[in-house]
Amino acid sequence: MNILKACRDDQVFGHAFRRRETWQAWFAFLAALFGLRMDREQRAIFMECTNRTDRPREQAQEAVLVIGRRGGKSFILALIAVFLASFRDWTPFLGPGERATVMVIAADRKQARVIVRYCSGLLNAVPLLKRTIQAERQESIDLKNRTTIEVHSCSFRTVRGYTIVAALCDEAAFWRTDDGTANPDHEVINAVRLQWRRYLTPSCSWPAARMRDVVSCGRPISSTSARQALCLVWQAPTTRMNPVVPRKIIDDAYAKDPANAAAEYGAEFRTDIESFVSREAVESCIVWGDVERPHDAAHSYIAFTDPSGGSSDSFTLAIGHRASDGLAVLDVLREVKPPFSPSSVVAEYAALLKSYGVTTVHGDRYAGSWPSEQFEKKGITYQPSERPKTQIYLDGLPLINSKRVSLLGNRRMFQQLIALERRTARGGRDSIDHPPGGHDDCANAALGVLVHLGESTYDLEGMVKGLGRLCGGSGYFGRYAAATGYRGPLG
Repeated sequence: MNILKACRDDQVFGHAFRRRETWQAWFAFLAALFGLRMDREQRAIFMECTNRTDRPREQAQEAVLVIGRRGGKSFILALIAVFLASFRDWTPFLGPGERATVMVIAADRKQARVIVRYCSGLLNAVPLLKRTIQAERQESIDLKNRTTIEVHSCSFRTVRGYTIVAALCDEAAFWRTDDGTANPDHEVINAVRLQWRRYLTPSCSWPAARMRDVVSCGRPISSTSARQALCLVWQAPTTRMNPVVPRKIIDDAYAKDPANAAAEYGAEFRTDIESFVSREAVESCIVWGDVERPHDAAHSYIAFTDPSGGSSDSFTLAIGHRASDGLAVLDVLREVKPPFSPSSVVAEYAALLKSYGVTTVHGDRYAGSWPSEQFEKKGITYQPSERPKTQIYLDGLPLINSKRVSLLGNRRMFQQLIALERRTARGGRDSIDHPPGGHDDCANAALGVLVHLGESTYDLEGMVKGLGRLCGGSGYFGRYAAATGYRGPLG
C-alpha cells in the first residue's frame, strides 16, 4: 500500500481528510515525494510548485517544503512519519537490539510534540495501527515492528547514535542553538545524514522564512537528472496548500506588513532581510587550529570591547594586530557570559590588555560613561567608537570577502557572523544585526577590532617601535631605510 492509497482508504488515513478537495495540493506533493503516478490535476500542481515539467519516477531522498503559514505542514509531516514507521519494514537494516527511529526535530521539544500528537492521533484512530503500539510516552511512540517515532530538539549532538530512517525537520529556518547564537541547520542535517541507512528517505520541512537557501539541504531535482536527484523542493503559498484559511486573515496581514505577509503566507523569501555574509567567506578566513595567539613583542596591538551589564548579553573583548603583509589578524577573543559582575570582568580584561601592551580600548557607546569610568580605574583608556554597530559590520564585510583578515577558530564567533541579517527599512537604509532571539557580542568585538586595524594601510605604531629598536644612531636608521626603501623626512 502506498501513501495515497492509505489516504483514500477510510480504514487507514481516509477519515482524516473530511474535505478531500481541499487536500489536492498535498496529495500532489506526496505523489512527487514518493515517486507515485499523478493525475492531470496533480501534475499541474506539481509543475506550479516545483517549476519542473518532469514528474519524479522514484522516491526523493530529501524534500524541502517552503510553505506559507497555516498551510498544513505539521500534519503532513506526521502523516509521513506514521506511514514510514508503520508501513515500511526496516528490520533488514537493523542489528540485534537495534530500533529504527523516525526523528521529529524542531526548535525545541515542545514544538516537536505538536507533530508527535498528530502521530498519536493517527495511530490511535485506526484500530489496525493502534494494535502496533508497544509503548506511548510524551516524547516518543514505540511500535512493535522495532520502529520508534521520537522528538528531538535541534542539536547536532543529540541526533547522533540513532538509526534514523526519516528525519522530519520542522520550522528549520528558525532553529537556534541552545545559546541562541545562530541557525544550526547545517550541523544538524549533516549529523542526521551520518546516521542514515541504505534506501531510506529523510524529509526536511522548511517554512517560508528569512534568508534561507532552500537548496542548502541538498541538490535540487533538475529537469534532466530526476533519477540522480537528491532533493525535492516544493514552494507554495498558504492559499494553494490550504484553501480553507480565511482570506481576510491573509489580506489583513498584507495590509499591515506586506514584506512579512509575503514571507509568512506567500512563501516568498524576504528581500528586505537577507544573509549578511556567506558561510564560505567566513570559513576561508578562519584558522580553526588557533584558539588564541600569544603576545609577540614584534607586533603592536589594538583592542575592541562590547560591554554588557551582566544580566543578558555577554561582555566580549577582542585584540588584534596588523601583519607585515597588511593582513588584519585577530589574536584574542574573550567572552564572559551572564550573569557576571561587570567590574570584575573589567579588571580581568584590563590585565589582559596590559599583557598585550594595550593601553587604549575601543568600544561601542554602551551605557553612557560607565565603561570609560570602569576601565579608567584600571589604567585603560576607553575610546567610544565613532562607528555604530551596523557600520562596523558593513566595513568588515569587504575585509572578509577579500580574505584580508585572519580569524580565530572560535565557533561562537563563527555562528554569530553567519547568522547576521541585513535588513532594509522602508526608507531604504540598511541595518545589520543578529536575528531575533540571537546574539552578536563575539561578532561585534571581532569585527570591531579588525575594522579599526583596517583603517590604515600600515602599522604606524609598530614601525615606530621597530625604528626605536633599530636606531642606535643614524647609521642604523640608514641601513633600515636602505633595506625597506623608506624615503621619509629622515631618509
